[in-house]
Amino acid sequence: MSTAGFNSQNGTGTGQAYANGPSQNPVALQQLPGVSYSMTHQQTYNPMQAKAPVPPGPGLYPSGPYQPVPPVSSYQPGPPPTSFPSPPGQPLLTRPPMGGPPSHTPPQSASPSPGPRLPPAQGTPPPPTVSSSSYYPNPQQPQPMAPAWQYNTPPPPMGTPTSMSAPPRGPVANHVNPAASSTALPPPPSSVAFSSPPPAHVSHTATQPPGPRMPPTSAHRYTQPGTAPPPMNPMAPHTYQPSRAPYGPPPTGPPPTMKPTLPPTGPPMANATPPPPKADGTAAGNGPQAPNSYNHVDNKMAGLPQPGPPGRHLGHYPSLPPGYQNTSTSHNATSPMHPAMQAATQPYTQAPQPYQQPPGGPGPAQLSPSLAAMSLQSSTPEALRVVNLLQERNLLPPTPIPAPTPCLPQDLQKINCNPEVFRCTLTSIPQTQSLLNKAKMPLGLLLHPFKDLSQLPVVTSSTIVRCRSCRTYINPFVSFLDQRRWKCNLCYRVNDVPEEFMYNPVSRSYGEPHKRPEVQNATIEFIAPSEYMLRPPQPAVYLFVLDVSHNAVETGYLNVFCQSLLDNINSLPGDTRTKVGFITFDSTIHFYNLQEGLSQPQMLIVSDIEDIFLPTPDSLLVNLNECKELVQDLLKSLPNLFEKTMETQSALGSALQAAFKLLSPTGGRMSVFQTQLPNLGVGALQSREDPNQRASAKDIQHLSPATDFYKKLALDCSGQQVAVDLFLLSAQYCDLASLGCISRYSAGSIYHYPSYHHQHNPAQVECFQKDLKRYLTRKIGFEAVMRIRCTKGLSIHTFHGNFFVRSTDLLSLPNVNPDAGFAVQMSIEENLDDMQVVSFQAALLYTSSKGERRIRVHTLCLPVVNSLSDIFAGADVQAITGLLACMAVDRSVTASLSDARDAMTNAAIDSLSSYRQSVLTIQQPGLLAPACLRLFPLYILALLKQKSFRTGTSTRLDDRVFAMCQLKYQPLAYAMLMIHPALYRVDDLTDEGALNINERTIPQPRLLQLSVEKLSREGAFLMDAGMVMYLWIGRNCHPNFLTQVLGVPNYAAVPDNLYLLPELDTAESQRTRAFIGWLRDQRPFFPSLHVIRDESQRKASFMQNMIEDRTESALSYYEFLLHLQQQISK
Repeated sequence: MSTAGFNSQNGTGTGQAYANGPSQNPVALQQLPGVSYSMTHQQTYNPMQAKAPVPPGPGLYPSGPYQPVPPVSSYQPGPPPTSFPSPPGQPLLTRPPMGGPPSHTPPQSASPSPGPRLPPAQGTPPPPTVSSSSYYPNPQQPQPMAPAWQYNTPPPPMGTPTSMSAPPRGPVANHVNPAASSTALPPPPSSVAFSSPPPAHVSHTATQPPGPRMPPTSAHRYTQPGTAPPPMNPMAPHTYQPSRAPYGPPPTGPPPTMKPTLPPTGPPMANATPPPPKADGTAAGNGPQAPNSYNHVDNKMAGLPQPGPPGRHLGHYPSLPPGYQNTSTSHNATSPMHPAMQAATQPYTQAPQPYQQPPGGPGPAQLSPSLAAMSLQSSTPEALRVVNLLQERNLLPPTPIPAPTPCLPQDLQKINCNPEVFRCTLTSIPQTQSLLNKAKMPLGLLLHPFKDLSQLPVVTSSTIVRCRSCRTYINPFVSFLDQRRWKCNLCYRVNDVPEEFMYNPVSRSYGEPHKRPEVQNATIEFIAPSEYMLRPPQPAVYLFVLDVSHNAVETGYLNVFCQSLLDNINSLPGDTRTKVGFITFDSTIHFYNLQEGLSQPQMLIVSDIEDIFLPTPDSLLVNLNECKELVQDLLKSLPNLFEKTMETQSALGSALQAAFKLLSPTGGRMSVFQTQLPNLGVGALQSREDPNQRASAKDIQHLSPATDFYKKLALDCSGQQVAVDLFLLSAQYCDLASLGCISRYSAGSIYHYPSYHHQHNPAQVECFQKDLKRYLTRKIGFEAVMRIRCTKGLSIHTFHGNFFVRSTDLLSLPNVNPDAGFAVQMSIEENLDDMQVVSFQAALLYTSSKGERRIRVHTLCLPVVNSLSDIFAGADVQAITGLLACMAVDRSVTASLSDARDAMTNAAIDSLSSYRQSVLTIQQPGLLAPACLRLFPLYILALLKQKSFRTGTSTRLDDRVFAMCQLKYQPLAYAMLMIHPALYRVDDLTDEGALNINERTIPQPRLLQLSVEKLSREGAFLMDAGMVMYLWIGRNCHPNFLTQVLGVPNYAAVPDNLYLLPELDTAESQRTRAFIGWLRDQRPFFPSLHVIRDESQRKASFMQNMIEDRTESALSYYEFLLHLQQQISK
């Protein structure tokens, strides 16, 4: 791992503080040409494929950092795991022997097959159209191509990308070692290949693959202009697929009546051979890279994915007439989990598990007997139960479902990584890329690496045991050949066990290395020895940059900020070295001298914003302990200092440059508060929003940055270990698409409070206060890097999240926080024929706020399967939805919103079509899905109606862009609530089935479908949409609820802007408040609550989340299912 690391207050281990931190190498990184915030998915099955080549803009969304998230799915549901290292034993389903022929599947050819279909541009209610964008490559029929997402192939070469030539200023802390990168790190295919046929299989080798070099897409790292970009996230070029016919537009108007057609009489066309793959879809070459000061950058993860997806059967099946037959389904735990937060009630505890691994015992090499015993042929697992979506109406389970459990031997599964931390879209990994292409599902990881954990084993050791070849950290899934030798589970090298590792500090015994905590826990934290540091660990440094223009003073945010910081100043993470500083700005920049010895803070004004300088560099960042009284004096006086200002201009760019100069020597966190569009000096922006086009059904413009100023500055910040967090509090358009780059590329966070005003919007004020308290006091890691490793044969390409990609698999995170999620896409480069399991490992190196260098390591183990039915049985529908959402955000920015919408629709069409053609043995009429994917069409429809992707509904541009940022940044559990909200009836809460937490009784009402038919005028319903909650009161709601919970005598007396429930001493009030409080406690941000009546202005927002209902511009769930069936039956 590299020496740069995160500093955070994770874990409770007490180790001495080491004085080294990431060092700053004097080699400046150079920008990769064409870095962009784009979906660089390189997988062959890429549902998001652009209709035509679109050059990347200067500041497209960068693909997130490489971060594998451990897949957590299983063939059979089980109760949510309760202990961190090992979920309680969920029933494991059996599946066919790994080496045998695929069960229930027709012969599968390895040749590429039809790509996913992309819906065409929508009509007026634009039904999810099937146009030429899709996630899958190489359609079978030789027809005009439809864009698609290719999930697992490298992208074709692309045109000249825009280059960003400004190298970061000053030394950059950690670079990739040229020697290491050119030999050990061949570039993984970098971006989502947009429907170009996958290249022929290339064996895994450390040398540069032949073929044209591809420009990278991610703006997260520098490359030397003029050389082949390093294998980062090259942007996926959009190419035409001549082999797919465009599909007709989806139906508009009432659901079409569908005449049953006869099933095809001939044999299914399972093995039609698609056109051969183009020769140009090769991976990017290795350009020279800056020297890396991180230890051992020698992951060997590169190479090319294999040929494309398999063929598609195009038979016609009789359709059912509209109208659901209310046959309720059994809700088994394997079904895709509901978006509601599943982690709330049973946090994983990370106590060491008694995993006994005798010498030689069950490492990857010895697993075949135990795995072969599991066979699917005896009975069909619940995950593969056939569900006719057109007949089974009530598919939504009444309670949140845990993540699926991988089908592993029990001794491995009980110590596997917690799914809340590491999760995979497929819990059974296909043996080959061609098998993955046939399944038409994306392969990727979702990761929440710095999550707050109730128990975290912390190890202090002078020797951290790692593989000598690939540098993998020893973990529960390695094999001990004997007491003195262990075999790496990623590269299979045999390593010696160091003498120190023979002693077990927990049991105080000698000679049992397989019982040490490192081999008992899938998540562990090491206190790093001095070789993991190239400079002393940096102190915690916090710089606040505050907008004090007239507009800012009007919102009243300054009072709330100053009071909140005063209240929490003693809770800022840090130690005796912690430093703070303040900058305010309007048309000029104001610094504050807080040097010890002054009687009061001294304000210094710099009016030359074109050539910014620091007036007194040594006294602007001061030691918090030594100067706390001056800091408190400043916070008390700031709101009054500017209350009469008439300055309306905002020189944000110059203020950011000044802050960068101030933080560069140390690194740290910059917190920026902005209330309007910057309109003066560098980085000035102009309004690009046309309010008349907000409800346009056409493509949405201006989703990409207007300037690359903020992106370039973010890259400079990242090089100096500075992260920028942006708080946007505004009622006007602020161009978040441009401003957001400052946080996106520096690993910061973005907070958005639209229409913020201290008097007119008290609910937003409450949100801001609660979010700010969490922000100021949560743990933090400084100067961090994260690397994701995977078993030989697998390759990581595109990352999603906020970070800068420093080398193929190394993410630079100047700050890491416990609320940030990441996603990564993968492909299979070499056949995994001789493997029973594969593993993924994420290692996060950071500096804690106490100045300790720490390494947090997560390891996930998953089985390898060789049949399509097993792949489908292990599908994790929520993880798939979360990854597709990230890919769709990138597609919206690099191509167009309509392309992204089409690609998402095609993802559902293609996976269900593949299931029908390749897994079902008996063809039946209807829209058939396996039970584990029964919610997939519902989630795709929810995405199409989500604020990020909806059309035909008035949506402010900043609100849309913020929703997109959230989908890429939020961990999966929170993102799913934003995609598919949870609806509960709360006027009849009881203690039946309630949880007992900290002596509080938490009612557990059933989850309801998002349809008006589930509402009742006699009831009250709570909708939890992640960032916001709505309490809808029916017109004839029972008077008892109104008086006992809302404290009003009747319906007419419910106030219009009620956002707080009164604390009444009644059982009903306590139950309702306990339930809402419990929901809020499960997430790190504070959702506001709005009590609404039929007459409320916010009723429209509530109704827009009724995903299953038809609107003027979108299909109902049933109409969407008919549309999918039409496309699948073509």
